[in-house]
Amino acid sequence: QVQLVESGGGLVQAGGSLRLSCAASKRPFSIDTIAWFRQAPGKEREFVAAIALNRGSTLYATFVKGRFTISGDNAKSTVFLQMNSLKPEETAVYYCAGKGTTGVPTAHLAYNYWGQGTQVTVSS
Repeated sequence: QVQLVESGGGLVQAGGSLRLSCAASKRPFSIDTIAWFRQAPGKEREFVAAIALNRGSTLYATFVKGRFTISGDNAKSTVFLQMNSLKPEETAVYYCAGKGTTGVPTAHLAYNYWGQGTQVTVSS
């Protein structure tokens, strides 16, 4: 069973930066894609970014392009999400998710493995 553990959340002022990490407990041969999602109170979980670990290809939600960067370290089984120019409306719990099949979907139901989430709070 693959376990994903997020870290790096916290409180930051608007315009600031945070770097989230997602560590997999198992060699990611069984994981093809890792994505980040976020969920604010009262809102649905939404796709943020994803990376296909073996190919290195990435996909971003339109609203984070140019501000967020997803990257992966296959040797350490870790994926990072660098978030810059954060906005108060991006306050949410951020989750990383993984799946073993190829493809980079944006639907959360396509992902089999989930972390517990890390809180990101952006103050105005």
